[in-house]
Amino acid sequence: MLGRWLAILCQQVGEVQNGLLLLASLEADTFTPAAVWPNAGQDLSRLGAAAQQALQERRGLVLAADGSADGTADSTAAGACIAYPVEIDGALKGAVVLLVRARAPAQLKQALRQVHWASAWLVDLFRQQTLQATDRRLSHVTLANTAMAAVLQETDSRRAAMALVTFLAQRLVCDRVSLGFETHGEIALAAVSNSATFDARADIHRHTVEAMNETLDLGLAVQHPGVGDENLLNAAHAQLARAAADGASGDASVAWSVPLMAQGRATGVLCFERHQGPRADADELQACRVIGELLGALLALRRSDERGLWRRGADRVREGAAALLGPHHPGAKLLGAVGLVLLAVLVFARVDYRVSAKTVVEGAALRATVAPFEGFVAESLVRAGDTVRQGQLLARLDDRDLALEQARWRSEREQMLRKLRQAQAQHDRAAASVLAAQVEQAAAQEALAGERLQRAQLVAAVDGVVVSGDLRQLIGSPVEQGKVLFEVAPLDAFRVVLQVDERDIGPLAVGQAGELVLAGLPGERLPFTVQRITPVAVAEDGRNFFRVEAQLASSAQHLRPGMEGVGKVEVGTRPMWWVALRPLIDWLRVALWTWLP
Repeated sequence: MLGRWLAILCQQVGEVQNGLLLLASLEADTFTPAAVWPNAGQDLSRLGAAAQQALQERRGLVLAADGSADGTADSTAAGACIAYPVEIDGALKGAVVLLVRARAPAQLKQALRQVHWASAWLVDLFRQQTLQATDRRLSHVTLANTAMAAVLQETDSRRAAMALVTFLAQRLVCDRVSLGFETHGEIALAAVSNSATFDARADIHRHTVEAMNETLDLGLAVQHPGVGDENLLNAAHAQLARAAADGASGDASVAWSVPLMAQGRATGVLCFERHQGPRADADELQACRVIGELLGALLALRRSDERGLWRRGADRVREGAAALLGPHHPGAKLLGAVGLVLLAVLVFARVDYRVSAKTVVEGAALRATVAPFEGFVAESLVRAGDTVRQGQLLARLDDRDLALEQARWRSEREQMLRKLRQAQAQHDRAAASVLAAQVEQAAAQEALAGERLQRAQLVAAVDGVVVSGDLRQLIGSPVEQGKVLFEVAPLDAFRVVLQVDERDIGPLAVGQAGELVLAGLPGERLPFTVQRITPVAVAEDGRNFFRVEAQLASSAQHLRPGMEGVGKVEVGTRPMWWVALRPLIDWLRVALWTWLP
């Protein structure tokens, strides 16, 4: 058909010396000759170069036949090459190249236009072929879906197999369709079309099983009679066809089989027999392959679901043993060897067992700054997190009332002194004694007011960091006497507090060593020693924790009170399996103690 089309095109263009039609092959970016005019024995190298250029540029071209100049201006004595690509929906399908005799540029353009018009027939042909291929694929899928519906209507695998072979025998016009499942590397016959019962020892069924095993071993569809070298691989199918022909009193029986695929391997085989009928064509064989690929997994899943618990366990053990001890699956053998090594390490290796706990750094001592008397906050200079020096002003209380009180007592003392001098001048000893006591009282009150005035300035007692207290938002607010306003922790002494879960408190003891990693210092490990284990548990987040205090061996430069991290206490060596399974073992012990009477 393509050759006749090329011949007609060459005749219409006229004065064509050679014509070539290239079509895309199944391999990517490869084009092969589909038709040559007038005959295939001529040199087509010049046409091939023109076709390659047209395919690369994706447009029609007119080139000089010798490739020396563009043929659109003028053709040489050797003629010109007219090349036009055939493209459908952005995909290159081929190219048409004609070598014409020398002619005028206008005639060359007209010839290119004729090739463009003629290529519409090729486009239509390719579209029809695409539609036909799509229709065939849809018919295959429709047949497979219908077969799947027939299988899904049944409740067990035996009924499903019988429904499938009977349906396929009717739809594909076969005299017998058989289904077998793989068991230990061999096919066991499971169903025969239009037969509720069958004797697997019958000769015809033995030949059928042999043909199925042949397909199972090859892992692909097998047909007799085959084409070319296929007849070298279908000996069992040939024997089945001869046995079926003898039983049907004829010699034209055909047989073919397709594997049922599930998870990349053949789990069964479908065998088709047709007496005195045509061999399966490509479409029919492809439909059977599609059925095998789609229904293989479904039937395998149905059979797997029908297995008992012990059968499933035995199959798993058998599959694992075959993978580890058989000739295949090197990856499984490698994983098995690695697993044995890991098991040996878990059983015999001993590792350091460490108890992990959330850890908080606290100052070894806290110095509190309290309100010396009832008053009002006048000024706040620091807040939590600030580093302070000894004697540094932290805050100031309102001292106006104290200053007035001090001035009042100073004035009253001056008055008492004048009265005392006057009484002494008059030699009034009784009055002088009373006034002397009042002067001392006023002086004491003045000194008390001065002392309270000085204590209105709140200063840091030691060098350290303010861990609590912020009065900046309480300016003008009253404070009660004795209320803690600031807490200062020294920077030269810290202690570590571990919140140990009650399940891990057993192996801990005073004097054990450990290491601490803080969230703020993740690259530094701080060694410590357990100093005290508090015997009282604290409930938090639904769990009980014990407070364990430890002493750091050395203080880090940037260590601050309130920093949190994870501390691990070394409590000795244990087997690796015990360390890994200890939480489960402890839970089982408690659970058994709870459940057992």
